Amino acid sequence: MPAVVTVSNLRKTYGPLVAVDDVSFAVEEGEIFGLLGPNGAGKTTTMECVEGVRKPDAGTVRVMGQDPGARATDLQDRIGVQLQEAQLQKRIKVWEAVDLWTTLFPTTLDGEALLGELGLAERRNARFMNLSGGQKQRLFIALALINDPEVVFLDELTTGLDPQARRKIWEMVLGIRQRGKTVFLTTHLMEEAERLCDRVAVIEHGRLIEMGTAEELVARHCPERTVHFSSDGVATAEAFSNVVGLSAFDSENGHYRLVGVGADFISSVIHCIAEHRIRVNDFRTETPTLEDVFLRLTGHSIRD
Repeated sequence: MPAVVTVSNLRKTYGPLVAVDDVSFAVEEGEIFGLLGPNGAGKTTTMECVEGVRKPDAGTVRVMGQDPGARATDLQDRIGVQLQEAQLQKRIKVWEAVDLWTTLFPTTLDGEALLGELGLAERRNARFMNLSGGQKQRLFIALALINDPEVVFLDELTTGLDPQARRKIWEMVLGIRQRGKTVFLTTHLMEEAERLCDRVAVIEHGRLIEMGTAEELVARHCPERTVHFSSDGVATAEAFSNVVGLSAFDSENGHYRLVGVGADFISSVIHCIAEHRIRVNDFRTETPTLEDVFLRLTGHSIRD
């Protein structure tokens, strides 16, 4: 599949601050691609350069083969953009905003149907200033989708929203991909990236430090698996000495923890428990997530 977005050696500075430093990646047609990183890592600056909102100091950006800075007019009918921070006139009504946006493009989707899909039909007559945070976000997504774009850019689309609103928007994003569109999003929410993205790139201090599917990154950086179980009997380290991939064994007051790597590790633990007839009261496994990878790569939790 051809790359819809290509970024090569992108650099952007603000005075002495280097916001983006030699970043390169490609977004393939029909995928959801996520740019991940802590606050201030350079995600939004990268996104704005791709959208044509900001001019890079160095490097090249192409969206569907065109320079978004030089050919913004040619691209505006083919892309949809939801900015991290945006506002409308305080007293404009929801339906009025959608109706206004339909006049900006030669072809558009059914605005009323789009409001219904985003759960805003009952708020169509509400003024912008009276919408909740989640409703405003959904309205901006509606405006980004009104021209039925080939590529949709979503910048921190669910930050600050409650779980119900977040999941509603996640469903909407997956629906965009199912219609054959390409989605390029930024987020610092690892669960969001894991739920939505086909591939992710991690950016830190303006530099791209890792890229791949969530499964690839977990396997590459956090291959460990952990088994916890409790037993009324006695389980010794010697009993589990033949477990494939075992790297650690701990026990305390009848609770046991085994850490290891490899696809056969967990099944090997189970086989060993059965072989030694160890009576198990409780059994659970822990597998790393994209958040574990994020913390290992960046060395800290999300920054404010």
